[in-house]
Amino acid sequence: MNPELVLPILIPLTAGALSLAFWRSITLQRVLAVVATGLLLAAGIWLMSSTIEQGFLVVEMGSWPAPFSIVLVSDVLGAIMIVLTGIIGLAIAIYSLASTPKGHEKFGYYPLMHLLLAGVAGAFLTGDIFNLFVWFEVMLLASFALLTLGGERAQMEGAIKYVTLNLFSSAIFLSAVGLLYGMVGTLNMADIAQKLNSVEDPGMVTVVSLMFMVSFGIKAAAFPLFFWLPASYHTPQVAVSALFAGLLTKVGVYALYRVFTLIFTQDVAYTHTILLWAAALTMLTGVLGAAAQFEFRRILSFHIVSQIGYMLLGLALFTPLALIGGVFYIMHHIIVKTNLFLVSGITYRLLGSYELKNLGGVYRQRPYLALLFLIPALSLAGIPPLSGFFAKFIVVKASLEASEYVISAIALLVGLLTLYSMIKIWAEVFWKKVPDHVTDVGRLNGEIKNTHNWAYYVPVVGLAACTLIIGLYGQPIYVLAETAAGQLMNPQLYIEAVLGGTPK
Repeated sequence: MNPELVLPILIPLTAGALSLAFWRSITLQRVLAVVATGLLLAAGIWLMSSTIEQGFLVVEMGSWPAPFSIVLVSDVLGAIMIVLTGIIGLAIAIYSLASTPKGHEKFGYYPLMHLLLAGVAGAFLTGDIFNLFVWFEVMLLASFALLTLGGERAQMEGAIKYVTLNLFSSAIFLSAVGLLYGMVGTLNMADIAQKLNSVEDPGMVTVVSLMFMVSFGIKAAAFPLFFWLPASYHTPQVAVSALFAGLLTKVGVYALYRVFTLIFTQDVAYTHTILLWAAALTMLTGVLGAAAQFEFRRILSFHIVSQIGYMLLGLALFTPLALIGGVFYIMHHIIVKTNLFLVSGITYRLLGSYELKNLGGVYRQRPYLALLFLIPALSLAGIPPLSGFFAKFIVVKASLEASEYVISAIALLVGLLTLYSMIKIWAEVFWKKVPDHVTDVGRLNGEIKNTHNWAYYVPVVGLAACTLIIGLYGQPIYVLAETAAGQLMNPQLYIEAVLGGTPK
């Protein structure tokens, strides 16, 4: 038994149950949120250490041998994602102490946050394709409830688009699982990968793989079904937006990485070419959408879409270097994007708006906040020596080595347009003076006492430090990504770890 493999799921589930038990005590729920997410991070680090040491960790639930049991599996990629989940969970829990309205706290904000983290952790660790669907639905339930907290018109409209597209995705996913089970008679991912090569109808396998691609592509907000994301992510409280931005779409990306490196590798020339062009169009449409926006969080939401394209590009090229770049990019982006949303929340608190035309003067009054914005913003644009530069460099280098020159050019162009968006935010929010029509400047000028400042700034400073560490001390991170990519390129290692190296 490896308890470190179970704890990342058990901790948030237990914390959620205790938060419900302490429904009437908001103070206890707050304390529990910080403690539980801190424990989740500690469990993630323990899991990472054990996984690096042993290569793979497998737990068979119910004492049944795989593939008959439901298994939890951790490889290096899964362990990386759990650590990142812990980091983001802790940052959001601390930030929520200051930013979450009391009304939201009274209606179950903290239990829902724990439920969401449990769903995310479960999706990263499950070795069963049907249970991946179950954890997706746990996430969908929690995220829909978090989106609607407050009940404002914009929130409800965004939530309806969000849940409709995601339910459509779930229906495709479940249908694909049913067809897959009909072909191979198992739901264990390692066992599916082993048996799928002997299926007599390769065309049907390709059809099912495309169904998974569409389903996970919707959840990852890939082209063309990404419009639910910029329509919904800017509507809830900023802590919820940041949590979604950091983690939710990455679960879809992770699922694509898992199934298209482990299960569907029979027709790479066809499936990964589709992924390649989906990646290019995702990058372009996302960044052009961002360039056209003048609302802080909507710009950042469109940039989530464009950056998903880089991650898909790493998978689509399907070379060792490309996968290293993809994994590195995921690590960088989760940290950076969460931080940018948190900074947007601080500027909203100072000036009461997310519209760029209603913002300004922040650099003069809060130069340290301007610096905290510049670090993730320039990293997102790929400026050296920050984390985004090395992530983009690896992905672009991999595309050049694969002779995909058009894709390389698109990736570089998207980087330039991303820089344009970040400069636009800098010029409007930080550099220009406060617009004459904005009169509510008491908080910005320090006339109104700012309470709970530490809870706003500690997560932002911590995530900015992570960005700098990844950029300036990137060698260990690269080695970690290289190890993860090596395991993804050799699916037999995963199969042998789960099934013991013998056909079942």
